[in-house]
Amino acid sequence: MTPAEKNWAGNVTYGARRLHTPRSLAELQEIVSGATAVRALGTRHSFSTVADAPGDLVSLAELPATVEIDPEARTARVGAGLRFGEMAGTLHDAGFALHNLGSLPHISVAGACATGTHGSGTGNRSLAGAVRALELVTADGSLTTLHRGDPDFPGAVVSLGALGVVTRLTLDLVPSFDVQQWVYEDLPVDEVRRDFAGVLSEAYSVSLFTTWQGGPLDQVWLKRAVGDDGPRTAPQRWRGARLADGQRHPVPGMPPANCTRQDGVPGPWHTRLPHFRLEFTPSSGEELQSEYFVPRESATEAFHALDRIKDRIAPLLLISEIRTVAADDLWLSPAQGRDSVAFHFTWVPDTAAVTPVLAAIEEALAPFGARPHWGKVFTTPAEDLDRLYPHLDDFQKLVARTDPHDVFGNAFLRRCFPRLRA
Repeated sequence: MTPAEKNWAGNVTYGARRLHTPRSLAELQEIVSGATAVRALGTRHSFSTVADAPGDLVSLAELPATVEIDPEARTARVGAGLRFGEMAGTLHDAGFALHNLGSLPHISVAGACATGTHGSGTGNRSLAGAVRALELVTADGSLTTLHRGDPDFPGAVVSLGALGVVTRLTLDLVPSFDVQQWVYEDLPVDEVRRDFAGVLSEAYSVSLFTTWQGGPLDQVWLKRAVGDDGPRTAPQRWRGARLADGQRHPVPGMPPANCTRQDGVPGPWHTRLPHFRLEFTPSSGEELQSEYFVPRESATEAFHALDRIKDRIAPLLLISEIRTVAADDLWLSPAQGRDSVAFHFTWVPDTAAVTPVLAAIEEALAPFGARPHWGKVFTTPAEDLDRLYPHLDDFQKLVARTDPHDVFGNAFLRRCFPRLRA
């Protein structure tokens, strides 16, 4: 591993001394059992230092890329290093789908679930919400399997890599379905203020894009599941917004060809639910991202609070996305225990300039119990995280019990959970 090894965005330089790419489970177990400090590295899409390690990093990219479908149980047992886009076609060909997908199909299954990465939809839980079982290599190199219903399971799915290296996950499946996607432009802000919940519930998945410059919201992406009534035709006007006359990219100036098809032509779920196509890199990576989850009932007030500081947000912003995610019971999930609205920000790659704006956003959203996304940049202090997550003490006890020698610890965990090794 060279000193220049970085994450996808380039804002994190990994401090690990070695990067391992085992080709078998036995090789992985040997690496973990012989390490004093080791972490799993996914597709490097986290903007925080959640994946860094002081000693060794382990990539699962060379482990067998298996997808084992159980049609009767409606599950798929998949290699944790797989990217969502790599397995989606196999599921679809077998007549199945995942209930949700993130904006990027390029992210690894294990990494997305471990950080609470989510997707969108008022009735859709995060990607981690589909996990029925997970297999992981623990600090002594042994292989452990946890199932939904086990006492430790809610703390193990979104675990930030603190419990071990996840090797396989068993995911719940649903019958395959088609989706139509449309983009509308210039949604009046008064419509959002009047009926925020209605706007976000308009389709299977809804994303609002804004540059926080005042005036109408730039774009609305509606992803409608095709039901028994068949495909629909989109009206030219919707809630005061107009139907886009061609393909769009959410970030101004970026090529629309990178995005999934938007003209209402039905397509399989995995070709419409993500914003971006697997065969294209969605952007150059020269950006920062942050995201905050608030209870869905507080979304309108949270929107107003951010609108009041838009003059600080807009100059450093590439685009902001607003979307929903349904509640789950996973201890460190940003949507744990509450249906949520997520306010996502894609920033120019200037950490020094963005950091004070993050503090201003966190202050504006503090009255609504805003939880930051673990894989994005944030400044929320540990004492606030302790208050925001009712099961944080349970999680810290779980980590202390399963990793007593801090093999999977790193600076990120110590910053967020200072009582972890107290």
